Amino acid sequence: MIGRSGGLYIQVHDDWSVMRDGTVEDYQSRILKVLVHIQNNLSSQISLDDLANVASFSPFHFHRIFRGMVGESVKEHVRRLRLERAAHRLRFTGQAVTEIAFDAGYETHESFTRAFHAMFGESPTDFRNNHRVVAHGAAPSGVHFSSDGTLDAFRSVAPGDPPITIRLESLALMQVAFARHVGSYDQVGSAWQRLMGWAMQAGLLSGAPLMIGIVHDDPEVTPPDKIRYDAAIPVADHVKAAKDIGIQQLTAARYAVGTHRGPYDKIGGTYARICGEWLPGSGRELAASPALEFYRNSPMTAAPEDLITDIYLPLAL
Repeated sequence: MIGRSGGLYIQVHDDWSVMRDGTVEDYQSRILKVLVHIQNNLSSQISLDDLANVASFSPFHFHRIFRGMVGESVKEHVRRLRLERAAHRLRFTGQAVTEIAFDAGYETHESFTRAFHAMFGESPTDFRNNHRVVAHGAAPSGVHFSSDGTLDAFRSVAPGDPPITIRLESLALMQVAFARHVGSYDQVGSAWQRLMGWAMQAGLLSGAPLMIGIVHDDPEVTPPDKIRYDAAIPVADHVKAAKDIGIQQLTAARYAVGTHRGPYDKIGGTYARICGEWLPGSGRELAASPALEFYRNSPMTAAPEDLITDIYLPLAL
């Protein structure tokens, strides 16, 4: 059916006639390869790009898929396995605690001790002296440190209740005016203020404009001072850039769309549900381009728990 939202025409399908080959088992197999690779490279620098290559996923959205299926970010997973390996070495070797700390990625004995105590409830020295049975941290996937690096399976994160609802849409080519924010997502309000101030002066706010966030970076991966986010509204072809307001084209593309209800600082969980619950069984893969967020109401007029955001994740052809 054809729908219209905020001046934007979209094509909505219940199903596409052409689907990429892909099943839950295929995604699980690819993520399992990543988990095995991590097990066998805990002493090395582990690159997200390398892990995406191991899984044959685009690096652009790999981390969201991993977190959605495994229940931990890559950083959290690696950190936990290194601490579990440290516990194993404390129990079965005479290696010095400072060496174990360094191998686990900690620069000081104190920082290692704090992290170890937070996970296992006692200091590394006490753990060794008390001859504790090797302990494990909490793991949604059921994956723990393996001394021989073997891993045969993992447990995908259980679907939420109720199941997440996804619709598929095609967006036509769209020109937008935007103000770029570089920095933490909780500071994007300044970009919206610049954009809306410019739009008001340009006479572009006669109606309620469709407000779009162009999400270039995943905050769980990208350092806060390098996160890129564009506050954007659709504009006619004749509108030109001005000062710190740019113009860009959003190319025509297909999207998987899921709705997040609630505060913006919880939106990562909805991304993870789309990528971990729906995507593996969809027969589709994500394209290497930014996600879009369509804001259906405003924090100026709605309470945080009443905010509605449609998340658009781009699909590969």
